[in-house]
Amino acid sequence: MANAWRRDTRTLKLLSSNSLLLLFSISFFLLLIFFFTSNPTKLINNNSQNTPNSHLKYTFNSQKIKPFDCKNSPQSHPIIATITEGLKYPFIFSLADLGYLPERPNHFFQRILNNKPFRRPDISGPIQEVLGRFRAEGKKGILVDVGVNVGMATFAAAAMGVPVVGFEPVFENLQRVCDGIYFNRVSDLVTVFNAAVSDHFGNITFHKLVGRLDNSAVSAAGAKMSFKSSEEIAVQVTTIPLDDVIPESQPVLLLKIDVQGWEYHVLKGAKKLLSRKGSKAPYIIYEEDERLLKASNTTATEIRDFLQSVGYDCEDHGNDAHCTKN
Repeated sequence: MANAWRRDTRTLKLLSSNSLLLLFSISFFLLLIFFFTSNPTKLINNNSQNTPNSHLKYTFNSQKIKPFDCKNSPQSHPIIATITEGLKYPFIFSLADLGYLPERPNHFFQRILNNKPFRRPDISGPIQEVLGRFRAEGKKGILVDVGVNVGMATFAAAAMGVPVVGFEPVFENLQRVCDGIYFNRVSDLVTVFNAAVSDHFGNITFHKLVGRLDNSAVSAAGAKMSFKSSEEIAVQVTTIPLDDVIPESQPVLLLKIDVQGWEYHVLKGAKKLLSRKGSKAPYIIYEEDERLLKASNTTATEIRDFLQSVGYDCEDHGNDAHCTKN
């Protein structure tokens, strides 16, 4: 009987171990279900729901263009997402490009395999710092994100509860933005348009790189500047001036522009917005790359002269310029 008891004990231990493994597996999948059906923004930062801008809605009244409908957008698969690191208000970042598996995975995907979050996107920190200062002053308004790409600035603002109006001409990028809207539960905060911003309404030839979500540009030379071996294709996209979309009554805290050398045309199409008086004029962050500007037949001096004509002073912050009104 004693030996039988010892054998039964081993069996019970084995059953206990298997039960624990089963319990762990069930718990893990329940946690995943909870994560994707709950509000990730609340999980990331509970303070984001109590911001000065959380009840400020963007007022849209343009008859020339309609917002992009994420709910009816076909999605590419698979979709992988994780949280960014190094931000006061982190957000969930979507990734579709896995790279060449298994030899050369995308460096973002490689971080997931190593159980690491995404590195902080370069623009996200400055966006949250500027909006944080406005929050401390009690100011309300929206972020206008020209050149959304996959949402590195858009979701940095939305994670703080700041409404965003974004513009992105590349459809594949819009799919990533729609992923981010879903994962961060910010459909009430983010409005995005499938268009390139310029100084006139119409259409323009836009150049994108096959297999990449970045570096697309109005200029073919600008698109291929950093990736000369990549295949480039030309597509027709809608162009719209900001002044045709942003009502004069809509407060704008921050205007971010990253359009691979097309910045001058974006600013020219926003002259009414930029002519607002004093603190009503938006803070501006735009990429200033002389090579890309030259590819689009403009210069940094031309941009600075235009901004000065509407009352702005600019300072260099790495590859970006930050501009404010006196």
